[in-house]
Amino acid sequence: MEFGLYTFGERTFDPGLGRPPTAEERLKRLLEEAELADEVGLSLFAVGEHHREDYVVSAPAVVLAAIAARTRRIRLASAVVVLSSEDPIRVFQQFSTLDLLSGGRAELWVGRGSFVESFPLFGYDLRDYEALFEEKLALLLKIREEEKVHWPGGRFTKPIPGLGVYPRPKQNPLPVWVAAGGSLESAVRAGRLGLPLVLAIIAGTPKRFLPFVELYRKTAREHGHTPRLTLAAHGFLAEDDAEAFRLAAPAFLAVMNKIGRERGWRPMDVNYFAWSRGLQGADFIGDPLRVAEKALYWHELFRPERLILQLTVGTLPHTKVLRAIELLGTEVLPRVQKALATPPAAG
Repeated sequence: MEFGLYTFGERTFDPGLGRPPTAEERLKRLLEEAELADEVGLSLFAVGEHHREDYVVSAPAVVLAAIAARTRRIRLASAVVVLSSEDPIRVFQQFSTLDLLSGGRAELWVGRGSFVESFPLFGYDLRDYEALFEEKLALLLKIREEEKVHWPGGRFTKPIPGLGVYPRPKQNPLPVWVAAGGSLESAVRAGRLGLPLVLAIIAGTPKRFLPFVELYRKTAREHGHTPRLTLAAHGFLAEDDAEAFRLAAPAFLAVMNKIGRERGWRPMDVNYFAWSRGLQGADFIGDPLRVAEKALYWHELFRPERLILQLTVGTLPHTKVLRAIELLGTEVLPRVQKALATPPAAG
């Protein structure tokens, strides 16, 4: 199992600055986080598209290109591109260019969007939420398949009469993953199309997602495909278990409760947060031993290819975030790899 990171480039209140970081400051920190993730052996760094004041990444391909120039090995992904409100041709061109610039390290992760600000911003109707994604995903896969694209057009896309889409990526095919939050329709779609799946588990009990994963794998195999799974979760690490909780709790709760107020969720409190970092909860908060133990538990449950963590759910001290990345790569990763490489004891 590989480990990676994802971020949206949050800009919430920073106690050290006495204000939120500026967009420029946050992007500088983000680049430093990605460089360090590469140095300590993490496998993937992903950035997600949002169109809100409290997140700085609205153009994932641009940010990932900057990261590509400062890293050597780590794979680079969008977590996610909101394909429903994008032009699939331009998205493919952007990530093909990123793939060439990075020496074949790009992955295009697409989704319908947990946040919906992009729909009114770009003139789309939320009533077409599902239909937009279906049609644009079909076009994206057609572009990936054909250098000269023959596309009949649809409700939201124009016909393409055998025209070339360039540049072509270094990887053939360009990896396209579908990201989902747990809807069974998403599991069936990804399995039917043979696309690898990113599943975000950010609250509640992870076991409730087992039927979703089983449905995805069953559907993929029924259609002659090999399923591949990445799990995404919230997390934070420190050398001291109590310090990790103390640092992460206020920032995480502020963000999750702000989103919760927008969506009508029940408020989360410190007691919930303490429970959520136990084995039965969704958060990877603690010292390397606790995080490694939980990663092994999730591996036992889901057998994912990757586990990626969002260490900056809210703004945290930058030096502490860098240390968390270092601990993930130098302590958790080797501990988990060793455990998974060791045969179980007989009896």
